[in-house]
Amino acid sequence: MSATTPSPKVLGFLPQEAVPGALLVFVAALAMVVVNSPWGPAYQSVLATSFSIGPTGGGIEMKVAYWIKNALMALFFFFVGLELKREMLEGQLSNPKAALLPVLAAAGGMAIPALLFVALAGSAGFGKGWAIPAATDIAFALGVLSLLGNRVPVALKAFLLAVAVVDDLGAILIVAFFYTEQVLTDYLLMAAGVSALLVVMNRLKVASVSLYILVGIALWVVMYRSGISPTIGGVIVAACVPLKASDGHSPLHEAEHNFRPWILFGVMPVFAFANAGISLDGAGDYLLHPITLGSALGLALGKPIGIVLMTFIGALLLKANKPGTWLQLAGVGCIAGVGFTMSLFVGALAFTDPALATPVRLGVYVGSIFSAVAGLLILSRALPQAGTVTNSTMDDQTRPFIGAEPEYETYGKNQH
Repeated sequence: MSATTPSPKVLGFLPQEAVPGALLVFVAALAMVVVNSPWGPAYQSVLATSFSIGPTGGGIEMKVAYWIKNALMALFFFFVGLELKREMLEGQLSNPKAALLPVLAAAGGMAIPALLFVALAGSAGFGKGWAIPAATDIAFALGVLSLLGNRVPVALKAFLLAVAVVDDLGAILIVAFFYTEQVLTDYLLMAAGVSALLVVMNRLKVASVSLYILVGIALWVVMYRSGISPTIGGVIVAACVPLKASDGHSPLHEAEHNFRPWILFGVMPVFAFANAGISLDGAGDYLLHPITLGSALGLALGKPIGIVLMTFIGALLLKANKPGTWLQLAGVGCIAGVGFTMSLFVGALAFTDPALATPVRLGVYVGSIFSAVAGLLILSRALPQAGTVTNSTMDDQTRPFIGAEPEYETYGKNQH
């Protein structure tokens, strides 16, 4: 899509790219209404209901809330893994030199919020949640940016996309290394064996996405048994799906195309509905809770500070052109502070005590909403008026936003 071509509209006013984010806003609001209505107890009861899958006596039993967090989010991580791999092979991260600036910006956008959270909540004993404000929600962030339409230069869109992609990779590594409490070696070895099988399938250029998913289910089971978050299994499977099979077609593109609507309009809204509800009864008591402050200020202040600071340092060290003015980068940094899905997910891993769910959700809500509004206000002032955008720094091969179907015309040089 050209930067001077208006985005397709949905319902006559909403850009197509903004639909997934708008749906998440609606579902989150619906969860708030349900939790604070007479249906609230039934909502909580359903999430607390346990059921098992598998043979009697040997199946996996979890509450509905944990099935959503561990199983549905594994599908989400599979989809994110597909996007990460494609971006690294043929997208914004395929050129190491060009990718270095957004990589540095993303690193700053994760480190400063984490440090701010620890400064505000660590002394109160809640330092374990340091990664909550480190995450960016791609669907929300890019959906918010799309509301500005063709006023946004392609280079600035590509920069936010690359930052969000690297941010997701960082969040995946954080979940793998910092939110795993106990590991059972036997099952971990089994997981390694299943992963090795997936690598062999990749080297043989096996084209069947269904076969990768079938093996992925086995990987999910043994990873769950091992104590490692089974959502990481989704990333491992995605990393092994080949970009190009022996028959010439792309299993990676096929999987991303087929899973996109299920993730954006199924998995993410279900996760939001199950995790976004906050009881307003006594919620005011949590406004100054250390977790609330750490999460909200980490997203709203830490993200833009970290991204702008590291972009400044990176541009100096690399002698690279920045993708926009400093005011525009500040606006993009604010929009990157929309954490929502990933922040809620990390918060649920960091604090399993139900009593801490409210400050986590409240902090993510406040920080994300402030970030979205501040980013839009800053960019509305900093960007040129519609019809005057030029994009000399970036060609039209920039990947469209999440929520819009990417167009694949050529393969990258690395066919894995």
